[in-house]
Amino acid sequence: QVQLVESGGGSVQAGGSLRLSCAASGYTDTKYCMGWFRQAPGKEREGVAAIGSVVLPMYADSVKGRFTISLDNANNTLYLQMNSLRPEDTAMYYCAAVSPVCWTRETYKYWGHGTQVTVSS
Repeated sequence: QVQLVESGGGSVQAGGSLRLSCAASGYTDTKYCMGWFRQAPGKEREGVAAIGSVVLPMYADSVKGRFTISLDNANNTLYLQMNSLRPEDTAMYYCAAVSPVCWTRETYKYWGHGTQVTVSS
């Protein structure tokens, strides 16, 4: 059974940093994409960052230069380093795995339950 467990969310002030982790278990096929998505209240779930074994990391324009996605294949763990956080980054952050297309939310097969990030001004 595939499981994705996110951790690392919390409350920070604007300008602060957080590092999200997503521990994946139940599969070892890393050739597909993994990604981070977020959903703020009243808004659609949107892509934040994604990465694949043969795909360069990709980022939403709103987080470029501030967020960094990385994948530890040995430990099946996906990370999202978030720096210079802004109040508009406040959302539930979800880890997603196993998609042939990195930036298309609907093609991801597995999802975590999410971790809340709250940034105050």
